[in-house]
Amino acid sequence: MQFKLVPGGVLTGEVRVPGDKSISHRCVMLGALAQGMTRISGFLEGEDALATLAAFRAMGVEIEGPSQGNVTITGVGLRGLRAPTEPLDLGNAGTGMRLLCGLMAGQAFSTELTGDASLCSRPMGRVIDPLTTMGASIRSTEGGRPPLNIEGGRKLRSIHYDLPMASAQVKSCVLLAGLYSEGRTSITEPAPTRDHTERMLRGFGYPVQADAGVISLQGGGALQACDIDVPADISSAAFFLVAASIAPGSDVLLTHVGINPTRTGVINILKMMGADLTLENRREVGGEPVADIRVRSAILQGIEIPADQVPLAIDEFPVLFIAAACARGRTVLRGAEELRVKESDRIAAMAEGLSALGIQNAVLEDGIIIEGGTLGGGVVETYQDHRIAMSFAVAAVRAEAEITVLNCDHVATSFPDFQGLARRLGLQISVEAG
Repeated sequence: MQFKLVPGGVLTGEVRVPGDKSISHRCVMLGALAQGMTRISGFLEGEDALATLAAFRAMGVEIEGPSQGNVTITGVGLRGLRAPTEPLDLGNAGTGMRLLCGLMAGQAFSTELTGDASLCSRPMGRVIDPLTTMGASIRSTEGGRPPLNIEGGRKLRSIHYDLPMASAQVKSCVLLAGLYSEGRTSITEPAPTRDHTERMLRGFGYPVQADAGVISLQGGGALQACDIDVPADISSAAFFLVAASIAPGSDVLLTHVGINPTRTGVINILKMMGADLTLENRREVGGEPVADIRVRSAILQGIEIPADQVPLAIDEFPVLFIAAACARGRTVLRGAEELRVKESDRIAAMAEGLSALGIQNAVLEDGIIIEGGTLGGGVVETYQDHRIAMSFAVAAVRAEAEITVLNCDHVATSFPDFQGLARRLGLQISVEAG
């Protein structure tokens, strides 16, 4: 599948983007391991979250739905999962695989975790290493890549782990393994990362302490079922935040968006660049802060992105690179080496695409320098990365000629019907067979 985009367009209207992918993964996992019935609304019916849901069905958890974002899970408790009869296929879901590593390390049965070609090319050493220190036994292919074979019946011990780089997935993996360990498991993170796991554990009645960058929990507790209303995903909203900012005459309202302070880097960075963003109707839903975000077009300026904002916007940088391409002057990003181990090497993939559209840039080992300029037309390769695909779709609102975005099949992993919502707001996008 590929996107064809006519240049130009004005974005107007009001939409609610799909539910938060990070929260959707986690509410399935914790709901399955809780005692009682968990009811979820706003669940993201994207391929990644559905793969996590299917994995728990395969381990004997009774799950109704999803139907229009509603899911009901009858929890089996921390020790109630059953051995699956086949490997658990996580598709393209890196979050699903890394978090499940932690949970599966504490089970009485052995498990194999696998995924599609993209996921099986991604290194998992960052979660294998701390889990091995805790006593887990995990076999992988060369370079720590999936499939991962996790031996059951291992006695996990608690550890203190200093994260070598800020990563919510690694932090969450270790915390989830800590549920099954003896003693207190703690983690020090070098910079704040998304805290959905900690918030949701507390929502399920499991105490988690956080103090001065150290997060800890005691093993051997229990999770109690609860109801969850999943906020709209700020990572999905980011595409329209940028599109409306760079398309002259635009005025868009994005409703019920999660504004967890560990995820608002995209808002902070766009405001630093001069974007016209206002947060309205702030409220809290299920322990997560949400708001409606109004964005109007503005003239953006290139900036040096502050180091403390990098982990808060790690998934949104591909579309922020499009904002930088349309800004006046130079934008500099450093300290973002994690972008190289996402669904693609997002620094290299975005640099290649920007160059194809006539934007000057220089790739750094841990970031990129982008010179704001004029976007031309052309053909862009996504390397099967959903965020690369949607970012270059957004670029069309300021392009001078048609853009073709190749290999967009994975967009549905995080944003079902991206094309439909984009067209409704004014993006001139069509879908063709690749």
